[in-house]
Amino acid sequence: MDANPYRIEDVKLYFQVRRVFNELRARGIAEDARLTPDDTSAFDNLHYLGTETVDEAMRALALGPGRHVLDVGSGLGGPARHMAAKGCRVTALELQPELNATAARLTERCGLSHLVDHVAGDFMAHRVGGAEYDAVASWLVFLHLADRPAAIRRILRALRPGGMVYVEDFFAKAPLAPGEWEALRREVWAHAVPGMEDWRAQFHDAGFVDIRPIDMTARWAPFVKERLAQYRSARARNVGVHGAEVVDALDAFYATMDALFDGGNLGGIRVIARRP
Repeated sequence: MDANPYRIEDVKLYFQVRRVFNELRARGIAEDARLTPDDTSAFDNLHYLGTETVDEAMRALALGPGRHVLDVGSGLGGPARHMAAKGCRVTALELQPELNATAARLTERCGLSHLVDHVAGDFMAHRVGGAEYDAVASWLVFLHLADRPAAIRRILRALRPGGMVYVEDFFAKAPLAPGEWEALRREVWAHAVPGMEDWRAQFHDAGFVDIRPIDMTARWAPFVKERLAQYRSARARNVGVHGAEVVDALDAFYATMDALFDGGNLGGIRVIARRP
C-alpha cells in the first residue's frame, strides 16, 4: 500500500482526549478524587469489547501477579490499568504524547503507577529491550504500522523464550473497495489491512509458533453497530458534557466503522502466538 497522507492526530477517536475528564465530572467524580479502573473502563478502552477482551487476553497469555506485559499502543491506558489491577506489571508504550500524558494521570489517580510505566514513544524506534517481557499485547494498533513484518520481529525479540503475543486488529475478508480503503486511511490512519493468511504468514516468518488467527468479525460487527446506536440515543446528554464538536466527530467515526463492517469486506482478527 502507498504511504498514508493523513495524520494519526486527526483520527476522530483520538480527538480532544480531555473528554475523559468531562465524563468523570459528569459522573460526579471530583477532579482530585481517587479512581479505580472500573470508574473509567467505559470510556478509556479504545478497542472493541472493552475489558471483556482484556480478560480474554489475560487468560490466553496466562497473565497474573508479577508477569511483565508490554502494551503496544496503550492509548488512554484502560487495558494497562485493568491488567495492573490484577497484579501485572505493564509497560504502556504510546505514540501520541497527549494520550500518554492523560493515561499516566489516570493511572496515578488509580494508585497504580507502581505497576504501570507509561512511556511516550514509537514502537518502531523505541528501545523495547531484549527478551524482557512475558507477554506483548496490542489492540487495534498494527493497522497504523507501515512495516508490519518488522514490527512482528521486534515483538519476537522483546519476548522471553516461551513468551506470548496477543494482537487484535483488522483483516481483509475480501478485497476492499477503493472507497473503503480511503475511509480506513482517513478515519483510522490505516497503512495496510492484510488477509487472514497474510497475518499467519507474517507471524510464522518472524519465527513465532503455535499461531492462532481467530476471526472476531461476528463479535465486533454487532458491537460496532450497538456502539453507534447507543451514542446517538444519548446525543443530547453527550453534547451537554462534551460539546457538539466532539460529539459530531465521534458520531462520524462510529458511523464510518459501522458502514465498513456492514460492507462485508472488513473483518476483525485476534492473533495469539508464542516465541519458541
